[in-house]
Amino acid sequence: MKKTLLLVLTVVAFALQAEAQTISKNAIGLRLGDSDGFGTEVSYQRAVGDNNNRLEFDLGWRSHKNFDAYRLTGLYHWVWNIDGGFNWYVGPGLGVAQVNFDDDFGDFDDDTETYVYAAGDIGIEYDFDFPLLLSLDFRPEFGFGNYNDDIDFDIALGIRYQF
Repeated sequence: MKKTLLLVLTVVAFALQAEAQTISKNAIGLRLGDSDGFGTEVSYQRAVGDNNNRLEFDLGWRSHKNFDAYRLTGLYHWVWNIDGGFNWYVGPGLGVAQVNFDDDFGDFDDDTETYVYAAGDIGIEYDFDFPLLLSLDFRPEFGFGNYNDDIDFDIALGIRYQF
């Protein structure tokens, strides 16, 4: 009986000391990649509440042979720990973009278009013991504009400093 009581007390003590993997309060860095040419985004993440949820804001530039685009995206992430420093996340978002076309591209009267889009995000990340966070994510985007009225599949590598 004493061994059982001692075992139960030991398990309860370890359970009280154990903590779930938590995400960093802030992270800032770059998100590199795109579906329509190479793009770079400055990315900022901010933890929300006491659990593993966060907001992500990305300000980016995309370049392709026929156009350049400037984009602002806001996302909400639910983050779950896989094991150790590995996490996965998913969440919805919205964005606004402005595209500057080449003069001879398509049947568009205007060389510039501003549009909004809805986005989803799913990814995996690794949180190192030092303040570095690497991620790989997949972001389908649903555009609502004259030119961009379809689905784009954005895949990118994220490199962020945590503080």
